[in-house]
Amino acid sequence: MKVILLKDVKNVGKKDQICEVSDGYGANYLVKNGLAIKYTQGSATFLHNEIVKREEENEQKKQEAQEIAEKLKTITLEFTASTSKDGRMFGNISPKQICEEMEKKYSIVLDKRKFVDKYPVNAFGFTRLRIELYKGVIGTVNVHVSEKK
Repeated sequence: MKVILLKDVKNVGKKDQICEVSDGYGANYLVKNGLAIKYTQGSATFLHNEIVKREEENEQKKQEAQEIAEKLKTITLEFTASTSKDGRMFGNISPKQICEEMEKKYSIVLDKRKFVDKYPVNAFGFTRLRIELYKGVIGTVNVHVSEKK
């Protein structure tokens, strides 16, 4: 029996792959549990349409990520921090704080886990942090920390 896998199935194949399986396994397990559909001309057309649709969505998301990356080049986030007795910065600015500030001021939603530079900002002045907005699209977040008066 030929089936089109809707999800990855261990020892059978990956999602969207056409596989040959035994009749009982295909009908009683894969199709019944929603892991696969029986291969027909109509289901093959459906698979092709799904793949094309998914590629278009990925392309659109990549374009949006590139637009956000261009916006980030012009934005500099301003933070203030206390100074210690020896003149160094007291505390640090975390990626979570940067994401919250970006969303509050510019309505740009970033994921704190996607920062390529994992370190917190712990010095006065300008710092550039790289963030992965989408597969292969890296944006730069500019952060300026000044002394609290």
